[in-house]
Order: sequence, then structure tokens, then C-alpha cells
Amino acid sequence: MIGNALLLALRALRRNVMRSILTMLGIIIGVAAVIILVTLGSGATRKVTEQIASLGSNLLMVTPGKRMGPGQSSGAAPFRLADAEAIARDVPSLAAVAPVSSRSTTAIYANENWSTTVTGTSEQYFTLSNRQMQEGRTFTAAEARSGAAVCVIGETVREKLFGRQNPIGSRLRLQKLSCEVVGLIRSKGQSSMGADQDDIIVVPLRTFQRRIAGNDDVSMIQVSAMDGASTDRVKRDINRLMRVRRHLSSTQDDNFNVMDMKEIATMLSGTTQMMTMLLGAVAAVSLLVGGIGIMNIMLVSVTERTREIGTRLAIGALEREVLLQFLVEAVVLSSFGGLIGIVLALVTSAALAGILQVPFVFSAPTVIIGFVFSAAVGVIFGYVPAHKAARLDPIEALRHE
Repeated sequence: MIGNALLLALRALRRNVMRSILTMLGIIIGVAAVIILVTLGSGATRKVTEQIASLGSNLLMVTPGKRMGPGQSSGAAPFRLADAEAIARDVPSLAAVAPVSSRSTTAIYANENWSTTVTGTSEQYFTLSNRQMQEGRTFTAAEARSGAAVCVIGETVREKLFGRQNPIGSRLRLQKLSCEVVGLIRSKGQSSMGADQDDIIVVPLRTFQRRIAGNDDVSMIQVSAMDGASTDRVKRDINRLMRVRRHLSSTQDDNFNVMDMKEIATMLSGTTQMMTMLLGAVAAVSLLVGGIGIMNIMLVSVTERTREIGTRLAIGALEREVLLQFLVEAVVLSSFGGLIGIVLALVTSAALAGILQVPFVFSAPTVIIGFVFSAAVGVIFGYVPAHKAARLDPIEALRHE
């Protein structure tokens, strides 16, 4: 019975090819939109996770100020170099500690200039932030202690100031500081937040404080725990030490914040996943619109084929057979639309993933759900026209003009 109903459905759809294609268009767009958005959202989530993981799974960031909300902190006294030294000395299970201060300034070389970010830190910063050298070297611990006039630059700074020229050994000017370029950082591209990670110049912290900032402030302390060490315990130890150093009583709230990169990764991944689900739900509305289109076309088809239905009923066809015939037509329409939408979505997703520079994440469950949902739309919205056709009175149907 189902085989005959399928053959009849294909013949009916073939008689009106253009109308069938236009009817499927809503389902094609709906399924494609859902799969594209979910695929790109999953790729964005993976990219965020990978970029944060590249910084180190055991990385913690200590910043001054009480946490007020996502990405915001209240004002508080900055750290000093002694705070970073105390953490390195008194907190166990640490692999590295790097005090960090940054400021935007203009870098000048010959006739070229470029507005960039200068970061003052220690030699351990490069290990902590997973910064590898493409050419040259990082500055040494001795250079960091003495405040030597040396710097390491990112790929963007090299392009803007030096072009194709090898920058190693050249001298560039940062405000009153003339520093020798001793290293070129390997390119890392954009961060998950869209910032250019290669637009940076790194100098020893003492050099930064004396020659650029004019103070001894430290805006952040980056800490890396040893492999296997509990980051929660390290956080508690840092919190306890900093409360003592900042002279906070038991009744006072922290005026600093210790952030675990795992927490940041979880927060950002959760945000991107939520946005993916929201966009997918919005795109799924177009599937409902496509389903309504199928119902309208099937109702028109029932009206056009009233005499045919009457003839079938008059020669002994059962109501359930007529119901099945029109229901199968609706399911075939929506299923074909779903299959075309899936192919279109996968091709488009792969192309957009390359353009947006996010991983292409193929999700078999998403594809299966998209197809099942499209078929379900055919069943749900095809039932009303099919039921109407099955309930026609044979005599009245044969009299229909």
C-alpha cells in the first residue's frame, strides 16, 4: 500500500514540477539555515576553546579591582613588582609568574610609525602566554632585571614598520625609549574576541616602568600552575597571600580578582553555545513557514483533484488509502526539500567556515535532526489536506467542476 502511494505521489508531483519546487523552497531554506547556523556556531565554540587552551590550561590571571560583572572590575590600587615576587616565592606548585603592564603608544622606525600596544613584563611571559619566536630570541632574565633597552615585536608591527626587512638588530623608538629589536614573535592571528594578537611590542617590565609609564604599577600578574597541581588550591593560596599584602581585614571584600582560564573558557563557550541555540531556534521558524506552504499547496491540490478522489472512492478505495496518498505526497515534498537543504547547508557551511576562519564542525546528529524535522513537518502540515481529501463524499466529488 505504501509503495503504491509513493508511486502515485511521485507522479502527482512530477505533473507540477515547478509548483513542487517552489513548495519545497521553504523547507530547503529552513533546514539549510538551521544546519548552517549550528555548524558555524559549533566551529566558533571550538575556536574559542582552542585559543584559550593555547594559552595554557593551568593559567591564572590576577588583576586589581573587585569583580563587578562580566569583563568589568571596580577601581583599586594597582599591584607592584614585589607582589609578583611574593607570589612566586610564597605560593607552592607554580611553574612561572609574570607581572604585566601595557600601554598604547606609537612605535617609530625610520620614516614609518605605527600605533600599537607595548607590554612590559618578565622573560617568563613568553612561556606563560605560549609565545614562540619566529626569529631572534626573547630578552634574558638579566636584561629584565637591569631594565635593558631591548624589545620583541609581533608580526603586525614588523609588517607596518619594517615591511619585508628582517627587523632583528634594528632600533625603534617608543616615546623616549630607543630599543633594539632582539626577537620576532611567531604569528598567532586574531583572538576569540577579535583582537590582533600580533600587534604587540614586549619590553622588560623595568624598562617599561622607567622609560614609558613613568611609574612602578603592575596591571596584571599572570600565574601558571605546575602540571597536576590543583588550580583551585593555587587560587586559594594566591587569594590568601594577596589579602595579607593588601592589608584587608576579615570583614573587607577582596579588592583584586583571581581568574582561572578554565572559567573563562567555560563562560565563553557557554555564551557561544547559547547564541548558537538561539539562532538555530530562530532559523527553525522558517521550517514552520515552509510547512504552512506545504499545507496550502496540498489543499489546492485536493481542490484540483476532487473528481479524481471521487472516482477512487466510488470504485472502492478506502478512506485510509486516500489519506495515505496525500500524506505521502506531503512527506515526499518535505523530505526532498530536507535532503536538498542538507546538501546546500554542508557546502555553504564549509565555504563560510573558510571565509570566517573557524573550524568546520560536521555534526551528524544536527543533520539527522534536520532531516527528521523536515519529514515531521510534512506529516504534521500534510495531515489536514489529506484528512479533507479522505472525507470527501464520492457523489459530491464526482459532481465537482
